[in-house]
Amino acid sequence: MVKSLALSENDSMIHKILPVGPLHCNCSIIGDETTHEAMVIDPGDDIEDILAIIRDQKLQVKQIVITHAHIDHVGGAMKLRAATGAPILLNQNDYMLLKMLDVQASWLGMAAPGEVAIEASITDGDKLQTGSLTANVLHTPGHTEGSVCLYFPAEKLLIAGDTLFARSIGRTDLPGGSFEKIMRSLRDRVLPLPDETVVIPGHGQRTTIGEEREENPFLVG
Repeated sequence: MVKSLALSENDSMIHKILPVGPLHCNCSIIGDETTHEAMVIDPGDDIEDILAIIRDQKLQVKQIVITHAHIDHVGGAMKLRAATGAPILLNQNDYMLLKMLDVQASWLGMAAPGEVAIEASITDGDKLQTGSLTANVLHTPGHTEGSVCLYFPAEKLLIAGDTLFARSIGRTDLPGGSFEKIMRSLRDRVLPLPDETVVIPGHGQRTTIGEEREENPFLVG
């Protein structure tokens, strides 16, 4: 059963958001309304629930995109790859963190997911195409060295991973974290986006760039 589901749609985009796993990571399933090609972002767990949505929407997954290599975002990626054949994409600066999944699992008292095979690295300036939908990759180090956000300019939508939250920012006290770097990423890569941009954080409720510019205590001023 799908535990919780938020939905946003426009004329060309199907976007379903499923909080997965014990830490309720926001997994985004994004598809082209016409071609039904899709990408899945951060399939951390509950892969059967994700596949149920994919089947219901008659989607063909072309890419599995990981915003950063923490277990709650990447833990189910290989199961989804096995079910769909889609390649897994991650910024190469998080490859070392990916090799620590068993350690991460022990921190959380979870079962280790085993080795995750990455087909290609994604980096700043890359464009990911799914049907008619285009996502710009923004490299936003700070939460981890390889953290990325995905910005869909036509839809004014940002999938922020754990870089930006509603009224907060990603923690920087874990391996690869840096408060200085996350603040630079937010200032230089995220805040320049239009105020009306809808932000889907890695956890918790959606927000907008304008709201965070005015009300996020880390960003005001």
